[in-house]
Amino acid sequence: MIPAQNPPASEGAPPRFRLLSALSYCAPLLVNGVALPFFPMWLALHEFNDHQIGVILAVPMVVRVLVAPIVAMYADRMKERADVLLFSGSLSLLTAIALYWTNTFWPVLIVYTIQGATFACYVPVVESIVISGVRRWGLDYGSMRVWGSIAFIVSTLIGGQLIGHWGGEMVLPVMTFGFVTTVVMAIYCPRIGPTRRRGTPVDISAATGSSLRQPHLLALLIGVAIQQSSHAVLQAFASLYWRELGFSGTQIAVLWSAGVAAEVTVFFLSRRLNRRFSAWTLIRFGAAVSVCRWILFPMHWGFWGFFLLQCMHSCTYAFVHTGVQRRIVATVQETQESSAQGAYFFYNGMFLGLMTIASGYLYAWLGLASYYVMAVVALTGLGLVIAAYYLQPQRAVSGGQTREAA
Repeated sequence: MIPAQNPPASEGAPPRFRLLSALSYCAPLLVNGVALPFFPMWLALHEFNDHQIGVILAVPMVVRVLVAPIVAMYADRMKERADVLLFSGSLSLLTAIALYWTNTFWPVLIVYTIQGATFACYVPVVESIVISGVRRWGLDYGSMRVWGSIAFIVSTLIGGQLIGHWGGEMVLPVMTFGFVTTVVMAIYCPRIGPTRRRGTPVDISAATGSSLRQPHLLALLIGVAIQQSSHAVLQAFASLYWRELGFSGTQIAVLWSAGVAAEVTVFFLSRRLNRRFSAWTLIRFGAAVSVCRWILFPMHWGFWGFFLLQCMHSCTYAFVHTGVQRRIVATVQETQESSAQGAYFFYNGMFLGLMTIASGYLYAWLGLASYYVMAVVALTGLGLVIAAYYLQPQRAVSGGQTREAA
């Protein structure tokens, strides 16, 4: 698990904290389980070209990463961070309904961009609440986060079945249902107070530092964001490519679900993995696997070959994400938890958004060879992660050694 920071023995987690936190993860990932693999198919159904699809998918990413850190900083100052979720879920639901009356480029771009802005803070705020539980009561992060991934799988499989029977027009109804669940869970999400415990000074010391501006943390977040942005071509065009190969909606759903199922496995095993491997090792290994994954992806492997490539998501996302969360806990104090998650979300979303815009042009120009460009992008991210490792400050308790064990 992600290690807690000396949880007090006299305090216990609120009733049903684990259950409600797990369900709070489920709600937004029900939406993502349909939007990520199938919204590009809805766009293609309405005859948008590759450039337009890239722009429609990318502009909301850029907008939401500008909004998310601001809302996250505001959430750090609220009595209850979970109150932000109600506004986020409700406004996002309205935009999902508005998409029923839009099917041309500019209206879809505007509405989907507004949705990106309103939905931007949902996952980072849920993440900050869960990480606070990890800090305060020593809870296992993976055991809560994993249920969001399971919800993604269920949503993708059901969405694939519905789309297989009734076509791409089913994308919006399933997305709308997902947004309804975000509103419901915003009401029931755990209320645990502000980002510091009552009676605790605001300047509580962190494990190794207290600033989001530490060079090694900044380099790590940017490096990981670049590595994660290498998923852009996959997210934008994999479903369309698999459809061209003759795969059914159900098969496409299975391929997307395979990646998330592999991710789920990592979260289930996170306690064991974190005992055996440092956060840095998980991050570096995941970034290295990304390079291999994108080199192999353009080759026609057939259904089961792509199934195995999708299982590499366990490394390219889950290893990296778990490692970064461990580094945030070890580096940033709880009073900056939502801000740290907002910064992580900002860098990830900004680079992914820019890369998604580029992917529309790359895919139209290079086709499957655009995945080789993604391999170079992942390699660049890996290089920054390695640089971040060596930028860590000296720690007196380690006898002058500058880095945690690799």
